[in-house]
Amino acid sequence: MNRKQEMIKKLAKRAKARANKVVPSNPSTKTVERYISKADREKIALAQAAEQAADTSETTETTVVDTATEDSDNK
Repeated sequence: MNRKQEMIKKLAKRAKARANKVVPSNPSTKTVERYISKADREKIALAQAAEQAADTSETTETTVVDTATEDSDNK
C-alpha cells in the first residue's frame, strides 16, 4: 500500500469514528415503554377498580341525597 492510499484510509477511519460519536436527533417523540410486570399490572388494576368503586359510591350517595331533597321540597 503506498503512502497516499494509507493516508486516505486513515482519514476515512477517523471521519467514520467522528461520525459515530455524533448523537442523532430522535425524530420520534414517542418514548420507549418500559416493561410492567404482572404483579405491577395487577396492583394498577386493583387501584383503578378501587377508584371506580369510590366514584360510583360517591355518585349513588349524591343521588340518594338529591332525591331525598327533592322529596322534601315537593311536600
